[in-house]
Amino acid sequence: MARGQGPTVRRRRLASELRRLREAADLTIDEVGEKLECSASKVSRIETGHVGVTPRDARDMLALYGITGDEQEALVQLAREARKRGWWHAYNEVFTGTFVGLEADASSLRAFQALLVPGLLQTERYAHAVIRALRPDAEDAAIRRRVAARMARQELLSDSPPVEYWAVVDEAVLHRVVDGPEVMAEQLYRMVADAEKPNVTVQVVPFGAGAHPGMEGPFLIMGFPEQADPDVVYVDDSTSSGLYLEEPLDVRRYALMFDHLRAAALKPDDSVDLIAEAAGRFAEQAAVPGSAHTTWNRRNSKEVGK
Repeated sequence: MARGQGPTVRRRRLASELRRLREAADLTIDEVGEKLECSASKVSRIETGHVGVTPRDARDMLALYGITGDEQEALVQLAREARKRGWWHAYNEVFTGTFVGLEADASSLRAFQALLVPGLLQTERYAHAVIRALRPDAEDAAIRRRVAARMARQELLSDSPPVEYWAVVDEAVLHRVVDGPEVMAEQLYRMVADAEKPNVTVQVVPFGAGAHPGMEGPFLIMGFPEQADPDVVYVDDSTSSGLYLEEPLDVRRYALMFDHLRAAALKPDDSVDLIAEAAGRFAEQAAVPGSAHTTWNRRNSKEVGK
């Protein structure tokens, strides 16, 4: 499926268009609910993209707004396409919000993490340890299911076309020992290998950079190929489903934060060298194969990261 053509983005696009057309018709949400004999809250949830809209409801709303003919049919067809199920529905007990659908449709992802390796770059063992730490009361089967879902998300980096992924992490990520040095060595070598991909850029903000905008917490900026689909900022929050920001001022603020983080970070090549050095130290501590390589040779990064 082409970028920007998935059901989540189509639902978001339709919701925005229905809101615009209602406002152009000079109707309030309450008036629409009254005329269509439905609750105002239903209309509101449709316009915010929190719930889908059936083709029949879309047709009724459009007729009320004076939209007929080819324009109406095009939007009703958009409602049909927005109801299709994405691959992530197989993990509906894990993915409860719209995040993964938006991520799957994005053409660019700009991520910042201060404490953990970003999810799209995590190894299976690292992901398992992180999810276990965040959900200490969860059953083993539920943990395994979440890990499998996270591994499935990573196919974004090798899709055709692949998403353009730019990750900035704090240097603390390279030092926080998650599940022991062997897991950390494997994880950091994996980051080095991923950074070799043409669509992936990884940078590290060193401790020496001091205070920086990312200290507020992790976030992800999702960009889409169509102008009709503005960028979305997802602010991570492990205690809830996260916060989505779509207002232009909010998006610009986070885009500026990310630009400042990139400027404060080491250059991509220097970042990869720093990650590789940390991986080598963990490898020596774990006495795993390859521990004799105290200096990482980037020519071998793809082989070690496999």
